[in-house]
Parts: sequence; structure tokens; C-alpha cells
Amino acid sequence: MAKIKKILISQPEPADIEKSPYKALINDFNVKLTFYKFFTVEGISVSEFRKSRIHIREHSAIILNSKNSVDHFFRMAKELREPIPETMKYFCTSEAIAFYLQNYIQYRKRKIFFGKQFFADLIDVMSKHRDETYLFPCSDEKQTEYIKLLDKAKFKYTKAPMYRSVPRDLSHINLEDYDAVALFSPIGVRSLIQNFPNVAESNIIIAAFGLSTHAALKEAGIPLTIKAPTPSAPSMAMAIENYILGKPQDDVIVVKPTSLKVQPRVHGVKTLPGGKKVKPVIANKEKYKQRLEQKKAEAAERRAARKAEREQKEREQAEAKK
Repeated sequence: MAKIKKILISQPEPADIEKSPYKALINDFNVKLTFYKFFTVEGISVSEFRKSRIHIREHSAIILNSKNSVDHFFRMAKELREPIPETMKYFCTSEAIAFYLQNYIQYRKRKIFFGKQFFADLIDVMSKHRDETYLFPCSDEKQTEYIKLLDKAKFKYTKAPMYRSVPRDLSHINLEDYDAVALFSPIGVRSLIQNFPNVAESNIIIAAFGLSTHAALKEAGIPLTIKAPTPSAPSMAMAIENYILGKPQDDVIVVKPTSLKVQPRVHGVKTLPGGKKVKPVIANKEKYKQRLEQKKAEAAERRAARKAEREQKEREQAEAKK
């Protein structure tokens, strides 16, 4: 069993720690947790946003992947004095973010759509609304993972930076007082490096959530010990618990949109995303006619069988009444 007694969590403290996933770490392993967000979020000014020449009303749908994106989208719309049409649709990465929208608009199922948890889940939902022109309010970070999925799905969308994340001063924190630090975003990694330039040479255990956070650590040359989410540890708290218990780590969950996956062949017929069949191309017209006639005959046999079955049931019902 690994010895971890003090952990620095780079997030705000939960409103009710007793109902949070971290409760087990505190109660079962006597771990002391310190919560401190490593960065602040600042809104991009209206004058700066206008330089992008992005107009909200030119879009029919909004992509929202965080509460920050919700807050700053409506802030920007208000400061621009650009009214949001009643017909606007909202696509959220999770149900929690969809419910958070109620702070700004009336909740209507026809207007609000959401995925299960990951951005890839939302791509599947959006694939049923391909005629929409999407606006993606986001931070000024690269958003590489999300942009790749949107580009691959070939949606009509506009990336609209409306806020930025700024590393906080962590000089009051002595990193040597902790056995581990938990990170949840690339900006959290950047803040850690900015405040503790020699962190890569330290003995502190690094835990990180999300592929983009893992990639940021790799790029910075910082060893990563605890990875999440995984099938056995969908949360950071569970990943840390598994490490303390000495359980082997399984592979990180990589969610891909099912709408973008190549579908398997079914009875020799190739299918497109969404299950649509590709019509086979047959060079020999005679063979094509024979196959067509065969399909018609098989269909006629199925119809005759269903008719005979119905007639048999009717006769049985009539006899039963007698």
C-alpha cells in the first residue's frame, strides 16, 4: 500500500465534502486534502471580441462544454447587446451543464441537447443536427482535442474565444509539504510549472485527469504517476484510491464518437456512420437483374407466410368463440 497522506487538489473545495468522491480518501485512508484552484478565469473584453468579427446571430446553435462557457457566452451577448433568438439551440457536454443553463434561459427539451459526459458523446448528439451552424464559446487555449473532433465530423462551426485562464500565484504553497498533486487541465499544468519550475525533479506524485492534461505533462517532461479516467477509476478520487491500495492501473478511457467510427460489414454490405447501407455496385447487369428478381421472390414468400399466419390466427379465434 502506497503512502500518501497529504494531497494538493488543484480545484475549489466541493460545497459538501461529505457528498463528494473524496470522502472515502479522508475517512478510509486518513488522507488530508488541500483544495486550491491553480488559475482564475477572466472574460475577454467586448472590444477584443469584436476584432474576431464573430456574430452570434449568424449561428443557429451553441456548443457549451463548461459552466465557464455558459457564463461568458451570455455575458458577451449582453455586453454586445446582441439578443439571442428564441430559436437558438444549445448542445451541452453533460446534463449538469444543460441544467446550469436554467440560470439564463427557460429549459426546453426542443432547444437543449446534451451528451453523457465526454465531448465525443456530444458529437454523436450533434450528428443528428448537421444543418445547424454552431458557435463554440471557449477559452483562448488551443482546445486541440475538441477542434479535432469537430473538424473530423465536418460540422459548420465557429470557434469563439470569450474568456482566458490565467495562472494564479502559488508562492504561499510549499509543494514539499505534499505527497501528491492532482491536476485537471493544461492550464493547471502551466500554472504548476510557472510557480514551481523544478517540479519535474521533485519526488512529488503527479495525478492527472484527461488526455489533454496528460499531453501537457508529457510535453513539459513531468512524470505522470496516476492517470484518470479509467474503467476502474472514472474519477480522480477513485484513481488515487486505487494507487494507495496498490492496484494496477488500467488504460485511460478514450471515447470516440460512434457516428465517426467505420461500421462493420453486415452480410457483405458496407455501412456508413449512422448505419446507412452503401448500395453495392455490380458491373454485370445480368447478375444484378437476377439478384433483384431473387430479392422480389424472397419478399413475396415472406408476405405470403405472414398472410397465412394471420389467417390461421383468425380461424383459431373464430373457433374459440364458437
